[in-house]
Amino acid sequence: MRRLVAVTVAAVAAAGLLAGCGGDDKNWAKNCSTTENLVVECAPEDRPQVSGVTGELLDGGSYDVAGDLGKVLVVNFWGSWCAPCRAEADDLEKTYQATKAKNVAFIGVNNRDDRDSAINFERGRVTYPSLFDPAAALAIKFDPTQASTPGTLILDRQGRIAVAIRRATTAVELQPLVERVAAEDLPTTPPATQQRTEGGS
Repeated sequence: MRRLVAVTVAAVAAAGLLAGCGGDDKNWAKNCSTTENLVVECAPEDRPQVSGVTGELLDGGSYDVAGDLGKVLVVNFWGSWCAPCRAEADDLEKTYQATKAKNVAFIGVNNRDDRDSAINFERGRVTYPSLFDPAAALAIKFDPTQASTPGTLILDRQGRIAVAIRRATTAVELQPLVERVAAEDLPTTPPATQQRTEGGS
């Protein structure tokens, strides 16, 4: 418990120093609705943007969140030392398989772990990739308010946090939330293109 508290305090202190979700949006969730079950849902106009998140995957490859723009992205924070993470792994994989045809991607963020333990944990449980984040620095880049493991974010196709689940989840809960975000309408023209058109160039 002391370890979790120490990491949480360090995370909050570091949040303003790291690029990523909104920089100054450490309290972004105050503009959104939060249920007693620790599920935060944001209207499009209140969603904080996630950007600048890059890192190393558990398998040694590289990841850039910009590569998933245009997709709904489910981000799950986990550790091999976390019993609730073990309990929710099958539900995450089930939701991934059920939604990936709808242009939905999943990425795990393994934190406060060693690589071998994390790889052994993941083997046979999930088929989507995970970032290796032993210092829990990438978690804060995704969301400055992220302090729970497990925890799950759902980013919309513009790379904004639409939903945050501050605890373990289940397929029964997660899949409808992912599908709801996946079904949202997208702007037909990117903002930069609209500006160029309106400016006559």
